[in-house]
Amino acid sequence: MVVGAGHVGMITAMKLAEANIIEEVVLVDIADGLAAGIALDLTHSTALLGFDTKVRGVTRLADAGVADYVVITAGRARQPGMSRTDLVEVNAGIVGGLARDAAAVSPNTVLLIVTNPLDEMTHHAWQAAGLPAERVIGMAGVLDSSRFQALTGLATQSAPSDITALALGSHGDEMVIPLSQARVAGTSITQTLPQGAVTALVDRARNSGAEVVGLLKSGSAFFAPGASAARMVLAMATDSDEVIAATVRARGQYGISDGYVGLPTKLGRGGLKEIVELPLAEDELAAVRTAAARISERVSVLEKATVAS
Repeated sequence: MVVGAGHVGMITAMKLAEANIIEEVVLVDIADGLAAGIALDLTHSTALLGFDTKVRGVTRLADAGVADYVVITAGRARQPGMSRTDLVEVNAGIVGGLARDAAAVSPNTVLLIVTNPLDEMTHHAWQAAGLPAERVIGMAGVLDSSRFQALTGLATQSAPSDITALALGSHGDEMVIPLSQARVAGTSITQTLPQGAVTALVDRARNSGAEVVGLLKSGSAFFAPGASAARMVLAMATDSDEVIAATVRARGQYGISDGYVGLPTKLGRGGLKEIVELPLAEDELAAVRTAAARISERVSVLEKATVAS
């Protein structure tokens, strides 16, 4: 189930359908006819794209039926000049309500949160839904990793598939690319590019969402975010066992006592299987811990605002 039939939700649904692994994809959107229209349009492409996945659209989450995975993309998108955290109050109400409703309809589901600000919304969804933390996961690490891989591929004239890197920490200013783990065709990235060039790539990847927003003038990125969400669902549905960056609840791993933060994981049919502890350099580990602390601070502010309202 994909909740929110905007651009991100539409791409997510398309990529899930094209994979031909999931039996049915259901789009949900309160706008009358939007989800149903997109679902019909996708259905018209089955012969062209060669998939058999059923696609349908509804206006109410209750009409979608029980789902193994619920991807929440609904919420207000960023506009030029806005940060992801500017969206926190308006999107908290949307995500919290949807998480509760999804858990009521599908108590055994895995929630995948895509709505910004991603880290705070994932924590908020977990609290609202009342599901085990292993079944409430945030998307951003896959997206930020892909952005860094794409930019590094351009800089080194390499195929992005030859770039190995994971984006950890937050989906924002505290994003961390552990360069000790980053490789270009098997060679350490710091041996491939000058330090200044690597730093510039990390900074551009961190700010890529704002760069896209600035170019579009209205709306935000959707191709890469939608593809990232679909990849995470497919990793779970196929029990792929690949190491993938995701926003999950740490409980002692990397020295983080408790809280949602982007970490290396293995995902399975029931959500989070394992947090993979990589041998990070001291400064990288410190940066991930700092990211967790900053997210926790913002979550505390959100919780107080939610209680006050």
